[in-house]
Amino acid sequence: MVVASIFWSSGGFLVRQLSITEAWEIVFWRSVFMVLFVVGVLVAMHGRRMPRAVRAVGWPGLASGTFLACTFFFFIASLTRTTVANTFVLMSVSPFLAALAARLFLHETVPTRTWVAMAVAFGGMVVMFADSLDAGRISGNLLAVGVSCLFAANVTVLRRVHARVDMLPTVMIAGLMSIALALPLAAPFEATAADLAVLALMGSVQLGAGCLLMVAASRSLTATELGLLALLEPILGPIW
Repeated sequence: MVVASIFWSSGGFLVRQLSITEAWEIVFWRSVFMVLFVVGVLVAMHGRRMPRAVRAVGWPGLASGTFLACTFFFFIASLTRTTVANTFVLMSVSPFLAALAARLFLHETVPTRTWVAMAVAFGGMVVMFADSLDAGRISGNLLAVGVSCLFAANVTVLRRVHARVDMLPTVMIAGLMSIALALPLAAPFEATAADLAVLALMGSVQLGAGCLLMVAASRSLTATELGLLALLEPILGPIW
């Protein structure tokens, strides 16, 4: 999960290497390369049984993929409607929401030290972005909170069924949904060959490998731990 957050945190740096600025075209190409990467991983793992592994995730996998795909779009939509600071600070409530969801639906207990760690992490996020926080547009702020809600829902589903089913195909499902939703908004396509090289890196490593590692980590970590470690992404982003 730590490595997943490191991969995710490189997104801002990689976006700065692009000549295109249209968010939906970036989402589209990133999702295309993510799907190609994840399909390659699944074929390497399952061979000819890959379609059976995809079908095995069933309705929980479809729900998880939907939640994950929606986080991609909610995040982009939030950034276009409120400040980056507001988005990241409001997204940092995800560990708290994951803890509550895990408590209600999975009966996972949260140690006191974890509550303290989450509170300190949230306070750190506020301090990091205090100078640029403002009221923002309510729609953008709500979308940022929506990212946290969707993250909590996703990790709860993963924790619920991951012991019985390999849920890695849910990342491919999320990518396919993102492609279908972004395609009408991405035209006209203006990405250059250099842009496509960067987008391929984003899709395969920054997003694809990051999401696969997060799903794999959900087999061993609690929902609260997943949410807490995910906060490394906005903390490491400025370092890139």
